Amino acid sequence: MKTVTMADVAKQANVSKSTVSQYLNKRYDYMGEKTKARIEQAIKELGYQPNIVARSLKQKSTKTIGVIVANILHNFSTEVSRAIEDVCHKADFHTIICNADDDPDKEKKYIEMLRAKQVDGLIIFPTGNNRDLYRKMLDQNYPVVFVDRSVPDIPISSIMLENEKASELAVDYFAKKGHERIAMITTPMNENVSSRVERLEGYQRALQSHGLDVREDYMRSIDPDQVEGILEEMLALDQPPQAILAGNDLILKEVLTFSKLHHFKIGEDLSVIGIDDVPYASFYSPSITTIAQPTFKMGKMAGELLLDKINKKSTADQRPDYHFEPTLMVRESVKDNKED
Repeated sequence: MKTVTMADVAKQANVSKSTVSQYLNKRYDYMGEKTKARIEQAIKELGYQPNIVARSLKQKSTKTIGVIVANILHNFSTEVSRAIEDVCHKADFHTIICNADDDPDKEKKYIEMLRAKQVDGLIIFPTGNNRDLYRKMLDQNYPVVFVDRSVPDIPISSIMLENEKASELAVDYFAKKGHERIAMITTPMNENVSSRVERLEGYQRALQSHGLDVREDYMRSIDPDQVEGILEEMLALDQPPQAILAGNDLILKEVLTFSKLHHFKIGEDLSVIGIDDVPYASFYSPSITTIAQPTFKMGKMAGELLLDKINKKSTADQRPDYHFEPTLMVRESVKDNKED
């Protein structure tokens, strides 16, 4: 079957090729409605598909960005990516989303693959272990934005939560309800994953501010599938924790699973707060108190910031990180020990 060309569309619509090009690029300033209608009808009748590769070469833009998330299983990653896609869709940009699984090698392959496909910019939830690649993009003035994490000595703007404050809000609320033995479980600690480090630091500082002990046996950084065993150890201590702060949504899920399996009543036998306001938190029984991130605002800013860089509206990356405030969502999963 013969490939339909722009010249075929122009002939069918009785206009010039340049007019068809202007129509395809949405430059309608001097184009009448009847002309637009004829071109639209010709495209429909002929089944014309623009040559995206040729247009990209001519315009020096693929109108595409890449998003590399650290772990797509996180509710945070899903919601932020959705907001980024919304922003890009409105700007007529396509979005390619890749999942790095917190694996630096996989992240490296995706960065190289997406750049080989000539995407116009990248939004990365960085593993932190590809510093040479990050610096190379900076040196080349390649548009890139980080989300959720910053990387020391790599001045790429990052969209982040006030992570220390998130933990502080949780510990403050536990303390307000009369809890003194407060544990925190988070995913494996990695100094390159700034959000996890900051949440643990915020937890420790909040305990100290309330005059509570910072106990090593109450702080664990583990894979989610280890949560059951760790909780069994903690709750078998001479002084078991009264409250658990789950460092993210994956840990919270495992804590709730443990409570069901072992017949612990959340909000009575054990108080729980999770960082990340997962969709089921409000209708789980009992409903779960969480620390919410403004995920859609964060994703929107990440998308807008990258498009600004692509469109040369912002200069080389010496800008500070952008921090967003967490919000305590009070529900039913924290027992009021002051009533005892």
